[in-house]
Order: sequence, then structure tokens, then C-alpha cells
Amino acid sequence: MESLNFEALNILIVLAVVVVLTLYMGIKIVPQGEEWVVEKLGKFSRTLHPGLNFIIPYVERVRQRISTRDIIMDIPQQEVITRDNAVILTNAIAFVRVTNPRDALYGVENFELAIINLIMTTLRSIVGEMKLDEALSNREQIKARLKEQIIDDVADWGVTVKSVEIQDISPSKSMQASMERQAAAERERRAIETTAEGNKNAMILEAQGKLEAAKKEAQAQIALANASAKAIEMISQSVQDKELPAMFLLGDRYIDTLEKMGQSENAKLIVYPADLQGTIKGMLGNVFKK
Repeated sequence: MESLNFEALNILIVLAVVVVLTLYMGIKIVPQGEEWVVEKLGKFSRTLHPGLNFIIPYVERVRQRISTRDIIMDIPQQEVITRDNAVILTNAIAFVRVTNPRDALYGVENFELAIINLIMTTLRSIVGEMKLDEALSNREQIKARLKEQIIDDVADWGVTVKSVEIQDISPSKSMQASMERQAAAERERRAIETTAEGNKNAMILEAQGKLEAAKKEAQAQIALANASAKAIEMISQSVQDKELPAMFLLGDRYIDTLEKMGQSENAKLIVYPADLQGTIKGMLGNVFKK
């Protein structure tokens, strides 16, 4: 009897342990920010939401715990060739959220890896259609096109893309060196053009100055000729002789010229005509005779 009672006690203890374990396996408390996917005999059954939930032990099991919070995905840096064959480096960061845990689990093997690769290939395609300058200056346009092109694909995986940000987009090191050389050549070309333009303007101004000086000189010659003509006319009226006024003015100019030559710092020798005195006496004599 005692052995039978002992065996019965052991059976009761085992049953109690099994019941407790079964209850423990059937009670599921899902934390906030997660949803659990439950399978029944290997097939999708339902999704457990945050709070207290129950499943059928030994028949149902939790296949996967899916986070419903925003997931930050760092898109690795990659080289992209633009339409004008320039090599640039670009990377991005994506913010996504699982809205359908069933599709996220069964729609793709690894939705995070799938989204990262999808963003990388789409980004290469978008930037590859642009020229270097367009890619470097249109970051917002690239971001908008990237989100637009991937949103339908990730929706099939039960994921919503909240935002995609382009972290960096810059030329590669070799491309930067080429751009620096190009910029230096452009600056040198502009400097040469500026110098040439300055020389051209200086030559134009110099030519204009010479032209203006020639005009002034011509005007001075005309004024001098008019003055000489006026002087000859006045002397002619006074002395009533046609040749004497011209000879008088000629001698006067000749004397002025010799005087200027004598005042020059380089003048060491002044030559006078042998008959200068005779000429002047003749001129004065003719005046007195009149």
C-alpha cells in the first residue's frame, strides 16, 4: 500500500509539473513595440499583439518576434559611375517600420538585408543617370526618387519606408585630384584672359591717346597757321609789301627755333647761318626805307 501511495504521489507531482509547464508555455506576454508571429503545426496562425496572449501549447509556437519600432538601416558606402563617367562615393541611411509582421517574415528571407541591397542598387541606378554636377547638387531630388522607387517593393515585404537620407555624396579621391587640376587650369586660363584683356584695353587707350594728341596737334597747327596768316595780313597792311611780312615771320620763327635749341640740356653747339646778320639788316633796312 505504501508503495502504491508513493507511486501515485509521484504521478501527481509529474502531472502538476506538466500542467504548470503547459500553462507557462501557453501564456505569452508580448512587450510594447513588438509583435510575435505564431505558427500552428508549422503553418502561420496569427500575430500576437502587445499584452497578455494565449497559445495552444505543443500545437502552436512563436516563430519570430518582430520589432514594430522604427528600424535604422545604415546603407554602406559604394562607388557609383555617373553618366559622364565620373566616379563618386555615396552612402545613405534609411528609417523603416514593419507594418505587417507576416509579410516581413514570409515575404522575404531577411527583409533588412533585402532593403539594404534594394536601396544600394536603386541609388546606383539613379545616380548613374545623372552627370557629376547634377549628382553633387541634387541631393534632395535623389532622395525623393529613391524613396519613390523602393516604396512599392518594400510594401510587399510588410515594411513601410519612412525616410531615406543621403548621408554623403562626393567624388572619389582620384576624381577629386582631377577636379583640382581642372580648377587650377581654369583659374590659370581666366588669369591669362584677364591679362590679355588688360593689355588690349591698355593698347586701345594708348591708341586713343595718340589719336587725341594728333587731333590736338593738328588743331594747334591749324591755329598757328591761321595766326601766321593773320600776322602776315596785318604786317602787309602796315608796310605795303608782299614779300617782307613773310620773310619777317620766317626769320622770327627761325630765331625762336634756335633759342629753343640753345635751351636744351643736350645742346652743346648751335649753328647760325653765315648771312643771318645780313638778312636781318636787310629786313630792317627795307622797313626803314619804307
